[in-house]
Amino acid sequence: MVLLRDVIERHAVANPTPLRWMVRRLLGSPAGLFSVTKFARELKALGIAAGREMLYEFLDRLEDAFLLHAVPVATDSERRRQVNPRKGYPADPALIPVFDRSGKANRGHALETTVFVELLRRGAEVAYVKTPGGFEVDFLARHRDGSEDLIQVCLDPGDPPTLARETRSLAEAAVAHPRARQWLLTMESRLPFPPVPPSVSIRPTWQWILAPAASR
Repeated sequence: MVLLRDVIERHAVANPTPLRWMVRRLLGSPAGLFSVTKFARELKALGIAAGREMLYEFLDRLEDAFLLHAVPVATDSERRRQVNPRKGYPADPALIPVFDRSGKANRGHALETTVFVELLRRGAEVAYVKTPGGFEVDFLARHRDGSEDLIQVCLDPGDPPTLARETRSLAEAAVAHPRARQWLLTMESRLPFPPVPPSVSIRPTWQWILAPAASR
């Protein structure tokens, strides 16, 4: 109904087929990277006509309808922001099982989406970070008071290689964003947590969400 009334009817979309494909792709791959240029090529291979301008417009319409959000890479370069893929998040984690046909629980993506929605609720400007070494940090959040957070979402920090990768990603991102607080947010609540570098605060996501504003 959102797609029909708030996008197709409201904006008089004459060719809704590529729009529906876009919705299925973005909501079926939550927290995944999405390139308009690559998606346009995929549609062309399927015989679906859709130019890049049209697809960029569709993406804006879907965000305006609060169905999903497209998060850019963190950069001061507008050109780099435009040519790099965006990360797509549903407006509500409850949309994930509706569109994901993999049959998996997808708890990691749901947790990441929950953190993203909370950052929006706090009024943060959100981007993702790609480091020179090829690592990725889920979120760089810039808050209204000028503070910044680098946030990595990790379902379970108990696996040593996973923990090492996540903390290394934060360390590399911190070189370009030295003022940002570093967070590792997890689904796991059992204590003690495994040791992390002193610069990293590790928390259960629920505790981070419920923390008073003064302690964030």
